[in-house]
Amino acid sequence: MSASPATLHRIAIAGASSLLGKELKQVLEDRSFPASEIVLLDERVMAGTLTEAGGEATFIRALEEDSFEGARIVFFAGTPSDAARNWPAALRAGASVIDMTGAATIVAHAIRRIPALDSVLPPAATKAANGSRDAKLYLSPPAPTLIACTLAAAFHRFAPQRIVLLAMAPVSERDQPGIEELESQTASLLSFREISKTVFDAQVAFNMLAAFGSESKPRLADLRATIGRETATILAGRAQVPAIQLLHAPVFYGYAFAAYAEFPTPPAVGDLAGALSNLGVKVGAADDPLPSNVSVAGEGDIQIAPIETDVNLSNAVWLWGAADNLRLASVNAVRIAEGIVREA
Repeated sequence: MSASPATLHRIAIAGASSLLGKELKQVLEDRSFPASEIVLLDERVMAGTLTEAGGEATFIRALEEDSFEGARIVFFAGTPSDAARNWPAALRAGASVIDMTGAATIVAHAIRRIPALDSVLPPAATKAANGSRDAKLYLSPPAPTLIACTLAAAFHRFAPQRIVLLAMAPVSERDQPGIEELESQTASLLSFREISKTVFDAQVAFNMLAAFGSESKPRLADLRATIGRETATILAGRAQVPAIQLLHAPVFYGYAFAAYAEFPTPPAVGDLAGALSNLGVKVGAADDPLPSNVSVAGEGDIQIAPIETDVNLSNAVWLWGAADNLRLASVNAVRIAEGIVREA
């Protein structure tokens, strides 16, 4: 059933030309979000770029002080610095802000939301800066944080002694420049030419890395630390906080991950799989192809292979999984927005 005109909302996407911004726009359309208009905003260098929204031609507009007038919800999907500079204007315009860039991690009253986990980890009550409960700044976590929190929430009732997550990051986490550098390096290496290292300051093609070059910012270690802090903040003593390691994988899109969980007694693997399924994780059957960066492209959920018991420890299990980093993050952000308009 389509929404009536009275229930439609003006939506703005700041950072609309980024990979995340483009994916977010697609998810809004795919989920038939009740939008009267989707305003696409970006830095001046991108202003005037022809694109489409809702099946109609439109232009990316310059990101300015008055860009948010009349907007019900503003998503920030570009750079953290862009978000930090501009969300105060969006809040002053009366919009609810959903930050997908991580810039809001330093804001104490920002509401961290993972709607798919509300049944297990209901969001903590958060007050706005003025002390009211009408806090309008939301933080939608990135894919690795969503994966870590989902595993912790699913396993919570089984009292895990430890959870370990090894996540392998794609170059699309550095937006289009990261994509182009991996593509350029791959072509150069195959042609025996010198490679470009502008973004990562290291060879990322045909290479697994635990750190980028010294000139690459942010560092991989900094990203891992941020993911760890945000995971701990969201879980906030309500579930076992996973130990997290982050590696670079020479792929364009999608997080692949391996996870280990250890319990006081040998768990029933079927019960663990059921707990994950209840939180929206797609658990493969024994004869299904294993999930990969390629197989999860365009999918909005976390997908895992059948859970396996460790060969030496009967009370421990291993998981292999993957998720589309852009799609997973965008679906979470849109679910936050759906909750905002539903609860209004």
